[in-house]
Amino acid sequence: MTDKDEHRYDDIIDLPHHVSKKHTQMPLYDRAAQFAPFAALTGHEDAIRETARLTEDEILLDESSKELLDERLQYLLEHLTERPEVTVTYFMPDERKSGGAYVTVTGVVKKVDEYRGRIVLEDGREIAFAYIVELKVETVD
Repeated sequence: MTDKDEHRYDDIIDLPHHVSKKHTQMPLYDRAAQFAPFAALTGHEDAIRETARLTEDEILLDESSKELLDERLQYLLEHLTERPEVTVTYFMPDERKSGGAYVTVTGVVKKVDEYRGRIVLEDGREIAFAYIVELKVETVD
């Protein structure tokens, strides 16, 4: 290193720091963020979390369980005008990977859509017959 290199900025070293009149200064927090580590694998943590999330396999009902479910659906159809309350346990498929979760809900039946194969509750929830594993209908007097 030469003597000339050591004194290269002597003429400007004591000048005041320039402050723009057009642009406001960046907050210190944002300036520091520029030097934060770069996330080379964007989404990697999310992918690991998704893989670790557990789902259940769908239960396939045997013939006797299907018959019992059909009988309860028939009863429900016969008493629909009485607005029966039901408790339904059904399989909700996962939107991202195989499997899903079993959900149990209780509500008043608004209608039974035989054409689309669904029970529609008053809260707007629609439950497909194909996913129902248990149906309890409150007996109507």
